[in-house]
Amino acid sequence: MPTLFTKIVNGEIPCTKVWENEEFLAFLDIMPVAPGHTLVIPKKECDYLFDLDDDAYSRLMLASKKVAAAVKAATGCQRVCVGVFGFEVPHVHVHLIPLNSLSQFPFPAGREKADPSALQAVAKQIQAKL
Repeated sequence: MPTLFTKIVNGEIPCTKVWENEEFLAFLDIMPVAPGHTLVIPKKECDYLFDLDDDAYSRLMLASKKVAAAVKAATGCQRVCVGVFGFEVPHVHVHLIPLNSLSQFPFPAGREKADPSALQAVAKQIQAKL
C-alpha cells in the first residue's frame, strides 16, 4: 500500500510544494514546528533513511541543503535545523525547521545529563559494531 507521501508524489493528495526535481520533492509540513517547516522526500518510496544507497543518500542531503538555503533566506531565521525521525510516515523525509534559538526546538521534556560510565558503556557497544 502506498504511503501518504507516495500519494502526494502521485498527485493523489495535495501539498504545498516548494521545490522538486526528477528524484525529490520538497513541500511544507501541514503541522509545522515553525512557519516554513519543510519536508524533503525521495519520490521513490523507502521507509528508512539508512536503507538508501550511498548515492541516493548523498543526493537527498544535497537537495535538503539547497532547499534549506531557500528556507533560511525566505524566513530570515538564524538556522535551519534538520531532523530525520522516521516514525510518523514510513517514507524517508528530512525535516527542515527554521529556528532562531534552540529553545524553539521540540526536545522531549525531562532530559537529564547521562552518567559518564553509562556513556562509555554505550560507546563501547557502538564501537564493537563498527
